Amino acid sequence: MSKIVMLDSGPLGMVTNPKNSSTCKECKLWLDSLPLKGYEVVLPEIADYEVRRELLRANKVAGVKRLDQLKAAITYFPITTETMLLAAQLWAEARMRGQPTADPKALDGDVILAAQAKLEENQENEVIIATTNVGHLSQVIDAREWQCIQ
Repeated sequence: MSKIVMLDSGPLGMVTNPKNSSTCKECKLWLDSLPLKGYEVVLPEIADYEVRRELLRANKVAGVKRLDQLKAAITYFPITTETMLLAAQLWAEARMRGQPTADPKALDGDVILAAQAKLEENQENEVIIATTNVGHLSQVIDAREWQCIQ
């Protein structure tokens, strides 16, 4: 059984940000400490997409370079058909409960991320999503503010 921390776009944006604000520095130190605590850090493709699209739009070349470096250094989880099928199920279940996770016409990256995490959980792994907003994700998976994962 592995202990996995999956990065949501919030923490991912902070650790790939070339600016050295105190929060970004703290997040980078936190990320570096996870393997020492027995966690495998994973970059889900949906989080890469969400951060990358904004970096490209803003022409932030240094940020794209840092994202590529991180992607090469840690485990990368691509989106699979199995992921998308489960994401559709999670999206529908949330709507049937009256707890939508996004606008009805939105792609809804949160359910795609949650589906990737659920599939890893089904493989007997302990999975935590590191985020800056636990609201939607915590409906279906263990999601915590990144600072709370120790």
